[in-house]
Amino acid sequence: MRPWITLSVVILIADVCPAQWEPQAGATRGRLRGLSVLSRDVAWASGSEGTVLRTTDGGRTWTPRPVPGVPGLDFRDIEAVDADTAYLLSIGEGEQSRIYRTTDGGGSWGLQYTNRDPSGFLDAIAFWDAEHGLALGDPVDGRFSILTTGDGGLTWEPIPPGGMPTALPGEAAFAASGTCLIAHGEGHAWFATGGGGVARVFRSADRGSTWTAHETPVRAGNAASGLFSLAFRDADHGVAVGGDYQEPEQSGNFVALTDDGGKTWRLASGTQPAGYRSAVAYVPGSETLTLIAVGPTGSDLSGDGGESWRPLGDQGFHAVGFAGADAGWAVGEDGVIAKFLGATAR
Repeated sequence: MRPWITLSVVILIADVCPAQWEPQAGATRGRLRGLSVLSRDVAWASGSEGTVLRTTDGGRTWTPRPVPGVPGLDFRDIEAVDADTAYLLSIGEGEQSRIYRTTDGGGSWGLQYTNRDPSGFLDAIAFWDAEHGLALGDPVDGRFSILTTGDGGLTWEPIPPGGMPTALPGEAAFAASGTCLIAHGEGHAWFATGGGGVARVFRSADRGSTWTAHETPVRAGNAASGLFSLAFRDADHGVAVGGDYQEPEQSGNFVALTDDGGKTWRLASGTQPAGYRSAVAYVPGSETLTLIAVGPTGSDLSGDGGESWRPLGDQGFHAVGFAGADAGWAVGEDGVIAKFLGATAR
């Protein structure tokens, strides 16, 4: 979605004391919105002003790995396969929406795709494995755009229009943290929307070839509101978060849960996050069904799969990602990077 937005991270765990974030130096003042965490040592981040960063030492150092000659691009999403291979997506109308790939740790980048449609606008990218992935774009001619690749991004092909349901008037995706689009397992994928009166989740079980649209109980009454981020722990159980980015402190029913792979959604039953949240992630390997969500007003924790949330603090972030209980980061405004140090049980 075209409006510029600011995000934060929310982390929630039941029956714990506040979790801790350790600030890290990221060598940038850019606005960071893309994050891909691979292990306790390796993570990538991306953002405005052509910013791309990588760490291979657990965040002690974050090294710039820029794409030469494009300092003005806004890289809202980055998806890494390993310490050397990563896919990078820039947003913007027309040819500002691009996809790049590196296979040498960011030492060099190859341009894989440029959007030639003046009305096109890419939002996010996701991969099932090193070869198979997809990219999401806002509606063109009344339907969301999906590009798929089966050869590591060497070619990107649009799906036929018949495979995508019609978008609602005003409906779009939010290029907030790269997590409005999720790929999982062998071929499942989901993306979340807003701005169309009702927030919806689209789902695919065939690697993005065909999609079905499913309404959620989260309101999306204007162009700034709806669902911004998705997280799935398996093919059935998922969480969606959102809100209104123009009123980030406004609380409400902005968390939805599914137990059937996104066919039906219900509101979380407990305490909600304290405002708009732009990103959410499961914490793999945690003893409880721990989730962390983020937004401009702070972060919250859930330890029960997203049913209830507890505030962690008022430090804002734009994106959050985990590869394990001891491998998590959040990134945000003015180059903010913080490593998650965990939470202590009461």
